[in-house]
Amino acid sequence: MELIFEKSKAGRGACLLPKNELKNTYRPDTSLLRETPAHLPEAAEVDVVRHYIALSRRAHGVDNGFYPLGSCTMKYNPKINEKLASLPGFTEIHPLQPQETAQGCLEVLHCTQGMLNEIAGMDATTMQPAAGAHGEWTGLQLIRAYHLERGDEKRRKIIVPDSAHGTNPASAAMCGFDVVSVPSDKDGYVDPQALAALADDTVAGLMLTNPNTLGKFEKNICELSDIIHNAGGLLYYDGANMNAIMGVTRPGDMGFDVVHWNLHKTLSTPHGGGGPGSGAVGCKAFLEKYLPVPVVKRDGDVYVLDYDRPHSIGQVKMYYGNFLVIVKAFCYMLTLGGDGLKDASMHAVLNANYMLRALEKHSDLVYASPCMHEFVLSLKSLKKETGVSALDVAKAMIDAGIHPPTMYFPMIVEEALMFEPTETESVETLDSALYAIDAIFERAKTDPQSLHAAPVTTPVGRPDEVKAARDPHVRYDF
Repeated sequence: MELIFEKSKAGRGACLLPKNELKNTYRPDTSLLRETPAHLPEAAEVDVVRHYIALSRRAHGVDNGFYPLGSCTMKYNPKINEKLASLPGFTEIHPLQPQETAQGCLEVLHCTQGMLNEIAGMDATTMQPAAGAHGEWTGLQLIRAYHLERGDEKRRKIIVPDSAHGTNPASAAMCGFDVVSVPSDKDGYVDPQALAALADDTVAGLMLTNPNTLGKFEKNICELSDIIHNAGGLLYYDGANMNAIMGVTRPGDMGFDVVHWNLHKTLSTPHGGGGPGSGAVGCKAFLEKYLPVPVVKRDGDVYVLDYDRPHSIGQVKMYYGNFLVIVKAFCYMLTLGGDGLKDASMHAVLNANYMLRALEKHSDLVYASPCMHEFVLSLKSLKKETGVSALDVAKAMIDAGIHPPTMYFPMIVEEALMFEPTETESVETLDSALYAIDAIFERAKTDPQSLHAAPVTTPVGRPDEVKAARDPHVRYDF
């Protein structure tokens, strides 16, 4: 497919500009002008439209196919939320205009905070962080501020399970903590004895998601919480897997002190490819004073931005967060209500177990079913017996019109594939996908060589991924 630069023909354009009737046209200082014209493609409107429509047809998203990308919660997003977030009252507002003229937007922020508090079992929430990892960093800064204000400077250790998301240790390191890994037991849970051995007076906190990355609910969560709290540390909840528990249980009731949300995953915003996102952070009352400024508060009949917070960790993003993502989450929660959110989580768990029971025959099942919202298969034996790897199976799924699951994660599972079907897929879609995946496993036994070349139906086949990572070409060479 030709690039838009290759379609360019000198003199062609898509705009008819009116004649400039101004007599005293402003000209910028010549020192500010380019020495050579910018390399911009010249193309007619019809060519531009056809080019980008053709590109869109090559993209795979939740709107045009099954997308079981484990841990990412790539579910269908209702278009009503997009429509409401595009209302002029939300899109044409300026963050620096007087507070009294932005009461509707401040009310959305305040109400969303309240709903997130209720669902997560927290006492206060900030909407500022821009995405999940940014939320992790912000939540850990609350923990850091708590210990430092108490003069407990020796607490420099953050404990992270060996099955955790990679952003957990990265966020902890960025906050200046020492990262210590705690192992999982043979069933995929955090080992309480191993955790107790690490829990001394240097522990600042434990980062955990529940259910965990293996799709297992930490059944010993209250014991784990007591171990950390008795050692003087705090519990941080990674909200990546919140889609499995809304309305069923709450992190705050499990003993967590801080929690971040992935609003874009759990509460309806199309994401991937770098955004947009929102990593709202909630906390218990004793940590509220450390929240970033400004905090949206209600003062009588009006909403205000409170900057007078001497213990705050400071502002973590310009203005008040990715506001339109917050609007979509607000609309999503209002549409579903408490019962609807609980129903969404229960169907997410049901769909995952439905797929797991159908696929576990193909796996060296390291961690037995049932699962929560996602599950991990191990294709260790398949690779040993046929030479077909988890990568081969994932690539072949592209030819079947299915987005591949997450590959080789978590790293404690050999030849791992992680599936998360979400609640928005029908049983007919799941059955169709399972039929296609079963056929791939059958090909692995009868014609394994064909899978090494997959995908074969896409414009680009299997690239040299090492070369692509080490020597990427990200701009057009004129």
